[in-house]
Amino acid sequence: MQTNRRDFLQHSAAALSIPSLMGAGLAQAQTQASVEVLKIITGFAAGGTSDTVCRRVADGLRGLYARSALVENRTGAGGQIAITSVKASPADGTVMLQTPASMLTIYPHIYKKLQYDPFKDLVPVSMACTFEFALAVGPAVPASITNVPEFLAWVKANPTNANFGSPAAGSTPHFTAEMLARAGQVSMRHLPYRGTQPAILDLTGGQIASVSGPIGDFLPHLAGGRVRLMGVSGAKRRRFAPQTPTFAEQGLKDVVTDEWFAFYMPAGTPSDIVQRANAALRTALAKPEVIDGLSAMGLEAKSSSQAELLDMQRRDTERWGPIVKAVGFTAD
Repeated sequence: MQTNRRDFLQHSAAALSIPSLMGAGLAQAQTQASVEVLKIITGFAAGGTSDTVCRRVADGLRGLYARSALVENRTGAGGQIAITSVKASPADGTVMLQTPASMLTIYPHIYKKLQYDPFKDLVPVSMACTFEFALAVGPAVPASITNVPEFLAWVKANPTNANFGSPAAGSTPHFTAEMLARAGQVSMRHLPYRGTQPAILDLTGGQIASVSGPIGDFLPHLAGGRVRLMGVSGAKRRRFAPQTPTFAEQGLKDVVTDEWFAFYMPAGTPSDIVQRANAALRTALAKPEVIDGLSAMGLEAKSSSQAELLDMQRRDTERWGPIVKAVGFTAD
């Protein structure tokens, strides 16, 4: 799966980097501001990676797809409230959802009754970015603990203090930490939050031992030393945290995960509107200021066609089924 993902992203990047003059002209025609006010909805708190993507892209879309673009944080239920609100929104191009993949590819495996169908209630518009995860510890864990094997040994010796926070129950970082615990043959109590930033606040305050979340969410907190990265989830080290080894490097070769954020519209949105939104997002995500803004949060800007996003959603839904079953977690 990792090889297929890399090939897809590499081929997508190559295709987007060499647009024809005709294609560029068509994109320009399709991305004229045709919406008065665009509302971008995210299910996570302000200050986190999801919120950052929304705000950076909103800046890039103003005057391109919409005259004004606003971000609305509808937190709760691990991102489900945002999705259900978009599902019920007018299908006229004025509302767009930005969501991590987890809510679309993992939740169907852990909830018996979701309030939305990821494939029927939403229309894919474009990918937004890709990223990976890190496990971080705070003051509740002794400073002598510097890597994942040492942390897992500490967990085994301190079961009452063994816990981890994640941005949502059933999210990819939740399952990444569960996979780590299974690989290390330890048990850790999961504490779900409404986004990674609230979890990091408790981490720095010593209320919880560790947090599993996107790499970028931890970067602003590393300088003070109260947040320490134990490992990252990618197949190789990331430029955002080059000194931090991967889980695989530390002997946990099967714990390799990543994720993407993407934009969707309500089902029934006319295809010409979706195409204009896709063209506008591609243009916005190629702007240097957007690329740099996302990079500062550990995110790789990456747009896609509608078909490519739908294919990625299908493949990841199939990929996570066996993993969820092995972990044994259900939300109901």
